Amino acid sequence: MSGTQIPSFSRINQEDPTLVIEDLVVRYGDLRAVEGVSLKAWAGQVTAVLGPNGAGKTSTIEVCEGIRRPTSGWVRILGLDPVRDRRILRPQMGVMLQEGGIYPSARPLDTIRQYCGLYKRGPSHADPEELLERVGLADRRRTPWRRLSGGEKQRLSLAMALAARPRIAFLDEPTSGVDVNGRTMIREIIRELADSGSTVILATHELDEAEKVSDRVAIFDHGQLLVEGPLDSVRRARRSVRLRTVQPITWDALPSELITWLVEESPGTYVIDDAPTDLVAKLAVWLNENGIEVIELRTGISTLEDVFKRLTGAQ
Repeated sequence: MSGTQIPSFSRINQEDPTLVIEDLVVRYGDLRAVEGVSLKAWAGQVTAVLGPNGAGKTSTIEVCEGIRRPTSGWVRILGLDPVRDRRILRPQMGVMLQEGGIYPSARPLDTIRQYCGLYKRGPSHADPEELLERVGLADRRRTPWRRLSGGEKQRLSLAMALAARPRIAFLDEPTSGVDVNGRTMIREIIRELADSGSTVILATHELDEAEKVSDRVAIFDHGQLLVEGPLDSVRRARRSVRLRTVQPITWDALPSELITWLVEESPGTYVIDDAPTDLVAKLAVWLNENGIEVIELRTGISTLEDVFKRLTGAQ
């Protein structure tokens, strides 16, 4: 692939987490924005941080970036304190804000040159021309910021976050306002970054986007971490089930735990939404033991959106 090549980092101690959050609490007066959150992220992976507005995502990430001090608990990035060891971490950390931070008259090439120059004393820095080409802005290098489209501004912000060739990158809504082709490009860059050995923390409201690019997900709501883990594990934790039988099931014969979950669409046709894995097994055993002739028993993995809505109560 043409453009800037992101260097691979050392694989020593690759099993150790790059990011560790322990019992993090963040308060704003009487408001507890983050309530006892513990989370880990690893090199070579994209961790999507999800949640509705006010869930505590931004406050958690700001502590990780060293912008905000925790009320209690602690965070370590590459084994370092993001506030106390800020000077050491900055050359190894990339941060993409959702918006702002650039002068209206600033031109992409000048901006990227400045950012790459800031990291010359760090462990690594990108080539400005190659970086602009990689994010698809080579032909807009001398266009003032104020004249860039929303998607082009997002791609420039991503390029700024990549100027250090970071070992850990925090990306806030990187595809917001970006067209289809731009989204594909940004997803490719994010995967390149992770595959090269960097840790990518992706904060987004785009659940479909998160499902396409992430290895792990962390879902927040009301300041708490509701679930965290590998994407497939989170999606497989609950399943949808569709059952069709030759004869309608006699409800009185069903165990109470199955009656709670099983919904009759029509005689002989039943569904279970967000079914726990062990419930599916119990249903199959009960059907066999009671000689129920089954036409179809099909399970499907929940989408990330299904899981998100169930956990957060989103409509």
